Amino acid sequence: MNNPFKGKYGPLLIAEIGGNHEGNFEYAMKLVDLAISTNVDFVKFQLYTGDTLVSRIESPVRNSHFKKFQLTKEQHIAIAEKIIKAGIGYMASVWDEEMMLWIDKYMPIYKIGSGDLTAYSVLKTIAKKGKPIILSTGLSTENEVLEAVKYIQSIDKKYLKPENLALLQCTSMYPINHSDANLNVMSKLKELTGLTIGYSDHTIGWKTLAYSVAMGAEILEFHFTDSREGKEFRDHKVSLIPEEVIELENEIQFIQSIKGNETKKPLQIEEENGHVQSFRRAVYPKFDLKAGTVLSEENLICLRPNSGIDARDFEKLIGKTTTIDLLAHQKLDWKNIK
Repeated sequence: MNNPFKGKYGPLLIAEIGGNHEGNFEYAMKLVDLAISTNVDFVKFQLYTGDTLVSRIESPVRNSHFKKFQLTKEQHIAIAEKIIKAGIGYMASVWDEEMMLWIDKYMPIYKIGSGDLTAYSVLKTIAKKGKPIILSTGLSTENEVLEAVKYIQSIDKKYLKPENLALLQCTSMYPINHSDANLNVMSKLKELTGLTIGYSDHTIGWKTLAYSVAMGAEILEFHFTDSREGKEFRDHKVSLIPEEVIELENEIQFIQSIKGNETKKPLQIEEENGHVQSFRRAVYPKFDLKAGTVLSEENLICLRPNSGIDARDFEKLIGKTTTIDLLAHQKLDWKNIK
């Protein structure tokens, strides 16, 4: 079975356009073209309406903000179809459950944003669809993450498997200091859950994303824009531009090449150059020894190369007797030892 969280460069790369289009469909399509040109694995959006996300009474300013950034059903579908036609995956954080009805067919993976980790009704609706889920963990305590995971898994046991549920370390500020990325959380969540782990970035630049790969991140989510210059909306500040995405991909390929694989064994190049023998030691006579000499720590020495009797057998030689005269530094042979 293919792992849906496996990307072209190893980790799955998600370019999050999100709300960077600021409600302008033409600009959204421009950003899509740029994201496609970077050859990421997924281009991601956010689906919502102001009135189904934020209370008009409790938070009127935020309600108005999201209304300004809304796109229509037809526009979202056009975006999804454009991305898919280009051979890139389409993904979205869907914050309106009714929108899931018509966007679902375009969505091979569901992304749940940090703010919805405790919205169990949303978790339930998405989990019932049975598709792979990526869950961001910003704002959350470790216990809250584990409770959300347990809840999702209670809806469908398939989410016990790492190919169906992934957790992203995230700090929900825009931007954050590099020291607030807390990448060590990834390994702890991996240890506690056994699930796929990754990193959703809100730092400036791509370095933290690259280092997260070296630390085991299997999914990278980053905001994406065409330029940060002259932009007021906060997400642009933490977004990568196309050139930086290419730099990140190149760095990931370098990291993947130096990580290699987990099987520890001599490499072919080491063996072909004779280093396994020439760098290791064998046991040799320290002095000229007459036949009948009892071998001891005082008259033996370990030297390169590993010819004759391996240095690991040093102690086995102690107390044995030579059957022939031996020269200092002469290769030993068990047939001349009794």
